[in-house]
Amino acid sequence: MTVTKVGVVGCGLMGAGIAEVCAREGLDVVVAESTEAAATAGRDRLRKSLERAAAKGRIDSAEAALARIRVVADLEELSDRQLVVEAIVEDESAKASLFAELDRIVADPEAILASNTSSFPIMKLGVVTSRPEKVIGIHFFNPVPVLQLVELVPSLLTSPDTTDRARTFVEGSLSKQAIDCQDRAGFVVNALLIPFVLSAIRMLESGFATAEDIDRGLVLGAAHPQGPLALADLIGLDTTKAVAESLYGEFKEPLYAAPPLLARMVDAGLLGRKSGRGFYTY
Repeated sequence: MTVTKVGVVGCGLMGAGIAEVCAREGLDVVVAESTEAAATAGRDRLRKSLERAAAKGRIDSAEAALARIRVVADLEELSDRQLVVEAIVEDESAKASLFAELDRIVADPEAILASNTSSFPIMKLGVVTSRPEKVIGIHFFNPVPVLQLVELVPSLLTSPDTTDRARTFVEGSLSKQAIDCQDRAGFVVNALLIPFVLSAIRMLESGFATAEDIDRGLVLGAAHPQGPLALADLIGLDTTKAVAESLYGEFKEPLYAAPPLLARMVDAGLLGRKSGRGFYTY
């Protein structure tokens, strides 16, 4: 079954990016937000992003893509979707509650229920539904319209057919590249990336070097496109902390523990680019 009707839950940076790439590839997209105010903000985010893409010649028409997206404030609008991607806050209990609701709402028993989680086990989301064989992780990377990688994360209960259909959706419909990951905290990329970012935060916290020098060192000395602290700001310090806690909770490795500085910054609302200030001011 070819997926033509996609649902996305959440229209923040990741949800909007997922909705955008689906619409740009001609799919019918419904994005569900929690409130009318959030839906309005989501529409504005999508419009601005698509207009920038059109201005740069990446798409022919922002209006054509926008016409394929509806942003609503009612989960029930997702009832006819063939694939729904969850892209809400990185909180395990919130995601589990949402999957239980999606299981009730999405009518097609063959529909895929996917999570864009960057760290939480897919099994824990699948078992709250009556169709764990249809639940899979489809993890995009920020910014979604630019980065080509998608991690496919089946749980022990995900059927091979669901994984195959998810791959066809990612590689065929969206023209992105998929890698296979086991259902373990952090999957592939974040299991490697987050300890590296946490090491940079500890280096800053200890006074070993400034944020600017740490990042400049990795950019100029290791040919990284951006330094680890600037990357943490892009990811979001709250998300970085959530992934670290998930990794530490599963493996109990000290290198996965969130440094005190990271915890204090999140408590202070200094979340990086999304809040206008993190390790840098935006």
